[in-house]
Amino acid sequence: RMGSGKGNVEYWVAVVKPGRVMFEMAGVTEADAKEAMRLAGNKLPVKCKFVKKEVATEAAEGGEE
Repeated sequence: RMGSGKGNVEYWVAVVKPGRVMFEMAGVTEADAKEAMRLAGNKLPVKCKFVKKEVATEAAEGGEE
């Protein structure tokens, strides 16, 4: 029964398709979020883009019926 040992894990791999949201943030200012994503993006081996989700409110939609 030789060869059943797997050894230590040396690295992790994850398949991330283009357009996939990798990080979400809430409860911080937009400036702080952009700075955090800039620092994190520099450590990743892929190009990253900051996107912002616009939250529509009832007043902005004119939904007073």
